[in-house]
Amino acid sequence: MDVRTLLLACCLCAASLPATAAPPPRVMLPMVYRGGIDVSQYWISEKLDGVRGRWDGHHLWARSGAAIDPPAWFTAHWPAVPMDGEIWIARGRFDAMSTLVRTPGIGGEGWRQAHFMVFDLPGDPGPFEQRMLHMRTLIPAAQVPWLRVIPQFRLPDRRALDARLKAVVAAGGEGLVLQHRDAHYIVGRSPTLLKYKPYDDAEARVVAYSAGTGKYAGMLGALVVRRPDGQQFRIGSGFSDAQRAHPPPLGSQVTYRYNGLTAKGTPRFARFLHVRYDMPPPDPR
Repeated sequence: MDVRTLLLACCLCAASLPATAAPPPRVMLPMVYRGGIDVSQYWISEKLDGVRGRWDGHHLWARSGAAIDPPAWFTAHWPAVPMDGEIWIARGRFDAMSTLVRTPGIGGEGWRQAHFMVFDLPGDPGPFEQRMLHMRTLIPAAQVPWLRVIPQFRLPDRRALDARLKAVVAAGGEGLVLQHRDAHYIVGRSPTLLKYKPYDDAEARVVAYSAGTGKYAGMLGALVVRRPDGQQFRIGSGFSDAQRAHPPPLGSQVTYRYNGLTAKGTPRFARFLHVRYDMPPPDPR
């Protein structure tokens, strides 16, 4: 398929976006870890590459407010209390999990790979350490194999934290999340909840394509994307051959990784990660 045909085909495609059925759930969001904290005062978990879900005690919702529609057996016997977690299959399986979440009524076999990994209880007024102990009794009591508490652990210092991050990333993980033991659940960005990854990531909208050359002649060379602040730049790496042959549609949102910003403010070494079908609402203020 040449680039002109590719462009026409992608213009006619629409990203598969789940319908919003409710106001976005009010959730706690992490800030980026930059150092300068007493690591020993934090509980730490792996940052899973799944789809964030909010259980309201009866229904499961995405961050955008879109209803998530797993088979009835998946949420049967879950506790009737609000739970915050990640719908997750395994490391490196984000695309498979995303497909399940955005395909209403999909067959139950795909969902049998998934787990709801609970990392917080929004309705519990206690500090995080208390909420964590509550999770460790509440979730096992439900006796649902795919409903689990995400493992939380403690580390003594920054050196141990960096070593654990290196091990997680080497094993195919995304990063770590740190939550202060005394932190209460609040809505919006919290300085007590931190994400720690070896790179930054963000979302941008696809606005154009750049043609490939050499082995990628007639295929995608790079995406031209626009950040929410209006700045445009190119993403030319991170694509599989299949993605170069059938790139994300114009207008779709993609997640990219990068290593800081250039002097001009553009992302340095931007690399495609995946299409973001279920965009969250703007951060609460």
